[in-house]
Amino acid sequence: MSITASPPTRTTRSSAPPWHQRLTVGHRENFVGPDAIDIAIALACFAVFTGPLLVGMTSGIGSMPEIAGFGVAATAPLIVRRRWPLAVLVAVSAVLCAAALADVRFTPWVSNTGPAIGVAVLTVADMRPRRESIIATVVAMIAMCVAGSIAFDLYPDQDQDFVQPLIALPAWLIGDMLRTRRAYQRSLADQERQRAAEAERRIRAEERLRVSRDVHDLISHTLSMVAVRSGVARLLIDENPSETRRALSTIETASRSALTELRAVLSQIREPGQRDEPAEPGLAEVADLVDGLRHDGLMVEYQVLGTPMDYPALLQTTVYRIVQEALTNVVKHARTDRAYVEIRHVPGELAISITDDGPRAAAAAGIDSSGSGLGLEGMRQRVSLFGGRFESGPRAAGGFAVTASFPIDRDHRA
Repeated sequence: MSITASPPTRTTRSSAPPWHQRLTVGHRENFVGPDAIDIAIALACFAVFTGPLLVGMTSGIGSMPEIAGFGVAATAPLIVRRRWPLAVLVAVSAVLCAAALADVRFTPWVSNTGPAIGVAVLTVADMRPRRESIIATVVAMIAMCVAGSIAFDLYPDQDQDFVQPLIALPAWLIGDMLRTRRAYQRSLADQERQRAAEAERRIRAEERLRVSRDVHDLISHTLSMVAVRSGVARLLIDENPSETRRALSTIETASRSALTELRAVLSQIREPGQRDEPAEPGLAEVADLVDGLRHDGLMVEYQVLGTPMDYPALLQTTVYRIVQEALTNVVKHARTDRAYVEIRHVPGELAISITDDGPRAAAAAGIDSSGSGLGLEGMRQRVSLFGGRFESGPRAAGGFAVTASFPIDRDHRA
């Protein structure tokens, strides 16, 4: 016994379904069952245009069973018109052609004039692509015209006309207009969703950037201070135990404070309404920041010029973070024990400057005056959010300087 293997078959897939599937299956979004409106349309078409013949109000052509059968066959498909629009158009057209060839008039008018073909054409134009609906409508009209011509030859005593195309044309225009309008509304809704999604992505990106800057400023400042004080403790642990204990106490206090502030920063990632907003540091806290560094061995001269105004909270936090980052850089890179902080409140402007008189900090820090370092870039981004000016670089007299100014007007006041 021998077994012969059949050659493998190759299956190809197309994005468009075959023509016989398109006749019976509409778009997935339009795949709906009949509702009360569809049933009412079908019953109304039968009752108004075939019912009078069945009750004897007017006469038709053919027996009563033939009239009733063709009337039902022409209107019943309308019940599922939205589920299978192409199939319904084919069915209605076929019934009209068959009625003409069988010499049956199931409506009071010539060529079985009625709304059934108009409803079917409108539904196809409304629910199918334009090219497809045009082809289906033209083919249906040609078939009915050919059937009418044949019926005229077969039954010369019976009148025939070509009124069906006159019904189909406005029906197709109305259906295509409805489809176009729906597509336009869907496009607007899609664009609105895309804009909302883009705005959400932008907000999240800005939030991540802001939190990243806050975490950088906080961690950089705290770790720098911890590194300096732990170095002091290491050097003096045998010679000066009291100073060592003071340094360790400072490290403990700063670590606890940094942990609390870090939790407050990270909690801002949560959804609004699930927590109380933490208090952000502002101008009032700059003095505490300076005092803390003084206790760590850095002599900081702090000066405030002018009268403060009621600035927005975000602007005050930005100033605090810039002072914090600049002083952290002094601790890490300047190799000096003296720094100067000045905040100037003048009409139309809030300006800050942080300088030191140590060696050239750019060389010590490994960053140039263009601000390629992460800390300087973060400060520049903070200032740019308010349309301000930011400068950083070595001073001609020695040391390093960071300056920032913010325009102040009514829009920038709290």
